[in-house]
Amino acid sequence: MDEIDFRLADGRVLHGYDSAPGDTGRLAVVWHHGTPNLGTPPAPLAAASERLGIRWISFDRPGYGGSTAAPGRTVADVAADLTAVLDTLGIGSCAQLGYSGGGTFALGAAALLGDRVTAVATLAAIAPYVAPGLDWYDGMIPSGIASLRAAAAGRDARVANEELEYDPEFTETDLAMFGGPWGWLGSVAGDKAMPNGPDGAVDDDCAYVLPWGADPAAITAPTLLVHGTADRIIPCSHARWLAAHIPSATLDTHENLSHITILNQAERALTWLHDH
Repeated sequence: MDEIDFRLADGRVLHGYDSAPGDTGRLAVVWHHGTPNLGTPPAPLAAASERLGIRWISFDRPGYGGSTAAPGRTVADVAADLTAVLDTLGIGSCAQLGYSGGGTFALGAAALLGDRVTAVATLAAIAPYVAPGLDWYDGMIPSGIASLRAAAAGRDARVANEELEYDPEFTETDLAMFGGPWGWLGSVAGDKAMPNGPDGAVDDDCAYVLPWGADPAAITAPTLLVHGTADRIIPCSHARWLAAHIPSATLDTHENLSHITILNQAERALTWLHDH
């Protein structure tokens, strides 16, 4: 795994990852990490990646890991950062896989990059904040509502919300996941992801409640929206709304799977990307 500091035109540094440097024979798949995680490609998918011939490309979003913070960034801004990474590495097109809020950033990039994105799959993505017909907060856990309502009140309010303890309300089934391969999430989360302070998570939450700056309806690449019906961190209604507004989308819901247990579908989603 190569780790690369990409120096962007605006002076920021974007810390990135490349699992197969220079290997143009592999399918480049961009991993968009969740909140609050590092951008390291998902180790639980390593064996499947080798079998499918995947080259992982990823980066810590601004404010995470070794990437410079960018207060005020929007969902659309990820497209410019991704373009800089792909251009620097000489990659013409890619597929994308995003988990949780990372799915939202994957969709934003797909909406703006057109044919450069060959396919996109998301696991528990967040819909736009202003989404006609969607009760955006309905079904969310109280801690999530508090964080996102604070973000909607402004960045300063979201920073102040960091003082409150976040309770994801994991179930026994969720906790069991951390005893298996997806315990990997613990190695890329929390203080490990934000050694320089909470900018990454704060600015992610603020981006989720700002206008995307990209229209999901503009996505032309085949799109797979995977979501669990028992998800209370990002309710399944978000995926249903996205599926109704992305012409190329396929909705793939799973009864009784949560925000964590939906990761059991990640290998299947990666295979779908390969096939499309």
